[in-house]
Amino acid sequence: MGTTGTRDTRLGLLLAQFDQAREMAGVRLTGLGDEEYLWEPVPDCWSVRRRAEARTPRAFGPGEWVLDQGLPDIPPSEYAEVARQAAGGMTVAKIAEDWSVGVERVEEVLAHRGDPEPGPTHVTTIAWRLGHLHFHFEGGWEWAFGRRREPKTLVDFTPSAELALARFWETIDRWRESVATVTEEQLDTVGFSRYPYASDADDTYASVLGGANLEFIHHMAEIALLRDLFRARVR
Repeated sequence: MGTTGTRDTRLGLLLAQFDQAREMAGVRLTGLGDEEYLWEPVPDCWSVRRRAEARTPRAFGPGEWVLDQGLPDIPPSEYAEVARQAAGGMTVAKIAEDWSVGVERVEEVLAHRGDPEPGPTHVTTIAWRLGHLHFHFEGGWEWAFGRRREPKTLVDFTPSAELALARFWETIDRWRESVATVTEEQLDTVGFSRYPYASDADDTYASVLGGANLEFIHHMAEIALLRDLFRARVR
């Protein structure tokens, strides 16, 4: 899958980075089976579950299987991002809407001084991480190139690793094909994407694409580590 343009253009560099990450991810996900896909290495993992068996209050998905999601909050690891949003001109009300929290929580985060204490994080399964990525890339495509439907209705989660991967790669490759058509003017357009579960509406599309690459790379690294741990586990 070649890049569009040259590597010394903004779009060319973004596509080249994404292509390399996509190729590495394809290799690392080869042979993924259902047991490994749904493996819960510790108690209270977030995963993909039947709707009636969901363990979290905000689990979502349009079908029988849903993706675990807990109460809305701003984790300490994202305090710096909230500060950047405020410095970039986002209002407290808009930031609160972006993170699905109250205005008071945003004000508390912005008033924080010093390094934040590490907050609790949930360990997630490969199924969860893949579903999370699928949901965001499907929504990101929909709100830049599609009809801007509600993202949480777009991905039908599944306990089948084979089916999940087939659907995921279809979304990823459609995303890549569409991104390759973006013009320089569109790269500089604030709000070219209006994806509601991120700051896309307040960012240039070049920034959105950089963030999407980062999201893809870091979650795929986590999935790769979970695969390593699954193979090395003590039976």
